[in-house]
Amino acid sequence: MSRPSLSVVAEFLKPITWFPPMWAFGCGVVASGMPASERWQVVVIGILLAGPLVCATSQAVNDWFDRHVDAINEPNRPIPSGRMPGYWGLYIAIGWTVLSLMVAATLGIWGFGAAVVGLLLAWAYSAPPFRLKQNGWWGNTACAICYEGLAWVTGAAVMAGGAMPDMRSLLLAGLYSAGAHGIMTLNDFKSVEGDTRMGIGSLPVKLGVVNAGRVACLVMVVPQLFVVAFLSHWGAMGHAMVVGLLLAIQVMLMVRLLDSPRELAPWYNGTGITLYVAGMLVSAFALRAVAEV
Repeated sequence: MSRPSLSVVAEFLKPITWFPPMWAFGCGVVASGMPASERWQVVVIGILLAGPLVCATSQAVNDWFDRHVDAINEPNRPIPSGRMPGYWGLYIAIGWTVLSLMVAATLGIWGFGAAVVGLLLAWAYSAPPFRLKQNGWWGNTACAICYEGLAWVTGAAVMAGGAMPDMRSLLLAGLYSAGAHGIMTLNDFKSVEGDTRMGIGSLPVKLGVVNAGRVACLVMVVPQLFVVAFLSHWGAMGHAMVVGLLLAIQVMLMVRLLDSPRELAPWYNGTGITLYVAGMLVSAFALRAVAEV
């Protein structure tokens, strides 16, 4: 049986999707208040685990179980195009799962436990019998937890030597996870045709493109309003003002997005979402500043 080339395997693992969990892990590291230089090996391993391993595994699993949908939405993807022959897609998904667990074991109980949860959600999102992506509410929640909250909490925990992160850090991780649900909805706009034909109930399919765009924007805005309020309450007024400014610009961009959500979703991902994740890092530095007072 023919084998896929290394370039096809790299495309299959979708490196462009690795950034969000790697960034969130880094935010957790910053929020922990611990000097990264003292545990730089943990930081490097954690970032590799969050992106090239666990996130890449989720992409491989999704591509394998979505190969029939991708034949409609993205026929040039490795599996539907025939460049990933036979069962190679499944073999890579399983192999990357095992490799992720082996690396996670070096990060102690918190790192290993987080990887197990993330991998379980990755398989449950795409694979039967759960296939959470069949329902946009559940599927997007699973992705948002893995991409943002779980990675943030893991970064904070491993830096603290496995101790439970500060409640303020847990709260911000939860809020940014909630907002990421809207980001996941925007990513579903590109797949409306195939999702409709294959019976996948993404929010653009369930609610319609316009209403799904409105819901996505609302879901992204509300948690950030709470972040601004909490940062102000904790005495990090300067950081709260920066996050508030970033949010205000996002809202202005959302006004344009809602004129044509399906066509402008990629544009917003490159503008508004950049501001969203910048606010995450500002919030992480706010926790560090508050802890030093």
